Amino acid sequence: MTAGSPAPGSAGKVLVTGAAGFIGGYLVSELLARGYQVIGLDNLSKYGEARQGRAAHPGYEFVRGDAADVGLVTDLVSDCDQFVAGAAMVGGIAYFHSYPYDLLAANERITAAACDAAIAAHRAGRLAKVTFVSSSMVYEQAVAWPSTEGDELRMPPPATAYGFQKLAVEYFARAAWDQYRLPFTIVRPFNCVGVGETRSLRQPGGLAGAGTGTVRLAMSHVVPDLVYRILIGQDPVHILGAGDQVRHYTYGGDLARGIVAAMAHPAAAGEDFNLATDRGTTVRELATLIWHKINGPDAPPRFVHDPPYADDVQCRIPDTAKARAVLGFEATTSLETMLDEVIAWVRDAIAAGLM
Repeated sequence: MTAGSPAPGSAGKVLVTGAAGFIGGYLVSELLARGYQVIGLDNLSKYGEARQGRAAHPGYEFVRGDAADVGLVTDLVSDCDQFVAGAAMVGGIAYFHSYPYDLLAANERITAAACDAAIAAHRAGRLAKVTFVSSSMVYEQAVAWPSTEGDELRMPPPATAYGFQKLAVEYFARAAWDQYRLPFTIVRPFNCVGVGETRSLRQPGGLAGAGTGTVRLAMSHVVPDLVYRILIGQDPVHILGAGDQVRHYTYGGDLARGIVAAMAHPAAAGEDFNLATDRGTTVRELATLIWHKINGPDAPPRFVHDPPYADDVQCRIPDTAKARAVLGFEATTSLETMLDEVIAWVRDAIAAGLM
């Protein structure tokens, strides 16, 4: 504990499932910095032992276990004030197209376990609320933008198993309120960018062609994937489709601030929030930015366009007004700053054999 930092537990006690995941790591750090005592639950199935994290912090207890284990989650949440249900099988577009059934089945079990445990804890009198981590993929079928909270109920359901399951998370949240009066908040992160995404354990043997510069789409999200490709010398760089897909790349630290704000704000109960930057960027623009940062401003980027997935969403553009008005939340980290951090991290990860 550093001088001037709040005492561990002074702000309350929070259970975070998926604590060793990509967003989870940023969230745990944000909660600890604000004086919360945190119990982090994760089975380390995606990144392995290297992602236990923050074990030395006096306010943090890490538990290795399955978030679908109702008994375990019930025991952990029984003396918590807040519960952030963030555990899920999740990855980039190749990941959720490779494992659609596993994602749907595992994530439904995890969501049901979170609700069962939270209902019991709320009935017992201490747990105030569950904050459910959903996804911008609930807006997968949008045909007009920006997507505003509530639009997910006025459009066809997502076509991908991942998007459909994330929408189901939101139905679980509302159903638990309707039947059991379990207080909830829903947060929808858009395109998290940050450090810490290493090679998934579902990629045994690494990435085919990594040494030759011919590696194709990895299981990670698009930013570390493109950084990796360019750092290992892939030229031309492979991108999916025309590269016109619009995304709002949002820093993991900003998303963590938004999740904590939604968790703690009294006006957030029963509400849903898009958490995102206001800046939209095409995949081609993103790849060009990364190329110039790595190879210099005078090196012309070259791209080759791989066939896209049939249901690759062309636009995910959020309306962020509600989060700004209710929570006072804005994502402030620039894409350029994020890229500098990710490039340095991926370069070190490659040298350490983690990617």
